[in-house]
Amino acid sequence: MISDHIRKTFTILFVLGFFAYLFGPLIIMSLTAFNSSAFPRVTPWECFSVEWFQFLGKDAKLIEGLQNSIFIGIGVVVLAVPLGLSGALMLTQVKERVRPWYYTVTISPILVPGVVLGISTLLFWDRVGTMFGASRESVFYNGFFLTIIGQATFISAYTMLVFISRLQRFDRVQEEAALDLGATHVQTFRKILLPFLKPAIASAAVLAFLASFENYNTTVFTIVSESTLTTFLAAKVRHGINPSISALAVVIVALTLFGAALHEVFKRRELAAEKESARIAKGEQVTRRSKNRFITDPAVILIFLVTIAGLGTIYFAGTMGLDECKAAVKAEKQRVVQERVKKREQKSMFQDAGRQALTPVPKGAGAKSRPAPGTSNFQGLFSPDNLEEQAGTKEAEQEQEKTRAAGTEQFQGIFAPQNLEEQSGASEEQQ
Repeated sequence: MISDHIRKTFTILFVLGFFAYLFGPLIIMSLTAFNSSAFPRVTPWECFSVEWFQFLGKDAKLIEGLQNSIFIGIGVVVLAVPLGLSGALMLTQVKERVRPWYYTVTISPILVPGVVLGISTLLFWDRVGTMFGASRESVFYNGFFLTIIGQATFISAYTMLVFISRLQRFDRVQEEAALDLGATHVQTFRKILLPFLKPAIASAAVLAFLASFENYNTTVFTIVSESTLTTFLAAKVRHGINPSISALAVVIVALTLFGAALHEVFKRRELAAEKESARIAKGEQVTRRSKNRFITDPAVILIFLVTIAGLGTIYFAGTMGLDECKAAVKAEKQRVVQERVKKREQKSMFQDAGRQALTPVPKGAGAKSRPAPGTSNFQGLFSPDNLEEQAGTKEAEQEQEKTRAAGTEQFQGIFAPQNLEEQSGASEEQQ
């Protein structure tokens, strides 16, 4: 019992940690979109606002990049889905010995780095344009054309995998029966195989569009002078961002959740309709509860709650007094700045007082500055007045020496060597 309890607790903690790691950055980024701060942050919180969503709608370059991304995504879907479908159908037709080699070749673009695909696409179509003598304004040098071609080279492999997984559950006996009854291959494909692949086509189209929409490595080389949403955001991040990027992320996440929930609703309705048709075919009576199941669907409830939350957020942000909140935040920032300046001034005053205490007092300064304790005997040691005092002292000493020398002139040169010669000559004359 204890081991089961520990295992369940550990499992719950692991799941919570996993979802926190997965959705934590999205939640934090979503919160920054509603903060009035000029930099995306959660703390310190300033004012609850939706102004960054309005700023997002006024960014012309971003809107242009978004439109280009949607256009390129649609072009990639139109090109990649048929390529993937044809590749999957061809895989079912080739021989068993050739199938692994064919599968490896068609899937290999997924393994190639996007940078290599972008550069190779640019160089290849440049050579083609040079071979045909096309000008720089031709389609061979068009950014949209190059981007759609470059992205479709590997996105078509993703769509092919979706079709392969669907075709593995297809019973080929239906095709054989249709051909035996006189149907052509086109009729068999249109009447039997295509309806069976309808869910896979929708999934492949969504996958191709999303893969094209978020692609950067290939697009940055093939888009030439144009820009998509991803390339614009990458360029904007280098020069500094504002919470409008978070607002864009909130819009994309909300649309994704809304689309997923709506898809789930329609899927469940189709399953419910099939079950009701089966019951009617068996002669069973359809109850009222089964008819009202659409209203109690969890996906419908989720869509309703998200819509109400969005409308409530917009209403609350517009009625809470954003201007007053910003004025209060500005006043608080000014107060904090003034306190910092005041503390800085006090700190500089204390530093100046310490320097004055360590600086020696010059002569004649009086009581303007106080000497440091224990340095009274060394005050003015290097003052210029000391030189004058020393000069006067030297002059006084010279005068004293002259005074002492007076009266001793008769004793000058008493020990000179000439005196000995004079004395020896005088003694010879006396003899």
